[in-house]
Amino acid sequence: MSPAFSADAMIPARFTCDGQNISPPLEIGIVPAGTKTLALIMDDPDAPSGLWVHWVKFNMPPNTRFIAEGKEPPGTAGVGSGGNLKYYGPCPPSGTHHYYFKIYALDNELALSPGATAAELEAVMDGHMLGYGQLVGVYYRHE
Repeated sequence: MSPAFSADAMIPARFTCDGQNISPPLEIGIVPAGTKTLALIMDDPDAPSGLWVHWVKFNMPPNTRFIAEGKEPPGTAGVGSGGNLKYYGPCPPSGTHHYYFKIYALDNELALSPGATAAELEAVMDGHMLGYGQLVGVYYRHE
């Protein structure tokens, strides 16, 4: 969840390319026993070119419960669709897009290099997920 916006609600402009383009504050709930690391993927399935990944982090400490506004969480940075190694906020060309902030509780530390893609992350997470959480926000831009 986020103290900045509710589930399925509009993401405030300050967290987008129309504003400060800083990450929103995120709260991570209770993680399952045995969690060794957390992973985070933020993506937009409504992008014209298909799934657009905005943020990838993995091997985050299992005790991470809050990601402060405008801060990168501890862990290893993966690469987004735009080549970014840190948060890059909503920036749709036009219309309403849905942004999925997904957190994964994992039973191991992932043997991935910095700059891994979301697809590479998802492939190595297979069979290691102990829990999953998701927050969806929306953002709209006029043409």
